[in-house]
Amino acid sequence: MKLQVEFIGFSFMLLSLVHLVFPRYFKWADELPKLSLVNRQLMEVHTFFIALMVMLNGLLCFFYVEELISSNLGKAICLGMAVFWSIRAVFQFFVYSPKLWKGKTFETIVHIIFSIYWLYVSSIFWILYLN
Repeated sequence: MKLQVEFIGFSFMLLSLVHLVFPRYFKWADELPKLSLVNRQLMEVHTFFIALMVMLNGLLCFFYVEELISSNLGKAICLGMAVFWSIRAVFQFFVYSPKLWKGKTFETIVHIIFSIYWLYVSSIFWILYLN
């Protein structure tokens, strides 16, 4: 199980860094100016803090595996992560519109990969919490 948590930690750190390409990939220079100032800044600030939290969670999982697995505080953190990532998995299927990926090869592949990833991550944290 230790290796699974370290893998998740490493993958979280990579996922955090992927947020750096969001502005260019999603053409924020063209898209965000159409929004009001508050909505534009909410997008930018929330994206930054999501990336920061994903990075910090990755560091926690990678460097503090034993504590997550064996301590009461670790179990509580695993419960929080299990709930959080389970809700993220639900959003993958029921909040994001299929119009975003259906009929688009790259987007469909990304959708499938992340669907599996969110289910995997949430499952590992549920297992850690329940054991």
